[in-house]
Amino acid sequence: MSAIAQEIKCSHCGAPIDFKPGEIIATCKYCGFTTVIETGQAFTFEHSLILNMFDQKNIDVPIHNWMSSGFLKPGDLAKKSKINERNLVYLPFWLVNVEAKSTYKGIFERIAPAIVKEGTISKEYDWLVLAREASGFPTREYIVPLSGKIPFDFRKIEGFAKLLNSEMTRDEALDIAKQQIEDHHRFLLQQDVDRVVEIKTDYTPKQIVYLHAPIWFIKYEYKGNLYQLIVEGTGGTPLKGDIPPSRF
Repeated sequence: MSAIAQEIKCSHCGAPIDFKPGEIIATCKYCGFTTVIETGQAFTFEHSLILNMFDQKNIDVPIHNWMSSGFLKPGDLAKKSKINERNLVYLPFWLVNVEAKSTYKGIFERIAPAIVKEGTISKEYDWLVLAREASGFPTREYIVPLSGKIPFDFRKIEGFAKLLNSEMTRDEALDIAKQQIEDHHRFLLQQDVDRVVEIKTDYTPKQIVYLHAPIWFIKYEYKGNLYQLIVEGTGGTPLKGDIPPSRF
């Protein structure tokens, strides 16, 4: 069941702000003022925007380029597909710039006798956390074009686009980033040890930015069946797409 939209008044301009249950941070589409829904107070952290470079016509160019490339796709996919929907959504993200240092002990079992190995993994990340509780969005595949980041400007949001609000706080996003980074370090350890005995990760957050980024959600039809494609709106890079089965 879809959530029912509710409404509050913008404390800056008085215009109505639509939001859905579960959303914590809302942005006024009339003046761009960002507020914390629970308290009504102004949002005090950096709020940025990644610009969209496509409209509902020229977004077809990267879509057809994706359909025409790759040996796994049917050879006539671009020619015989029909694009049914082109929906531009500004998704909310928390971008966590953090230094992470993991100290570990593990057992290398690929030789006999097995040996104990100790070491550290130290890296700095711009770790992206989607600020929505549930989504199939491929966050790890999306490389945010930070060179195009500007202060949030509601005037840059297209009238036909949808802007979603955050469903998590800054601290919740930081906790998610920490857990995901440790999981990533455990994955990296597979190159060095076969079994992790212990691992401890220390984090030094440097900056946490709230941002909205343009994502195109495409639905297309091929030979009577519907498929989906996700394209980022700055460079037109496909992030995730359903591929119809090929006879080969």
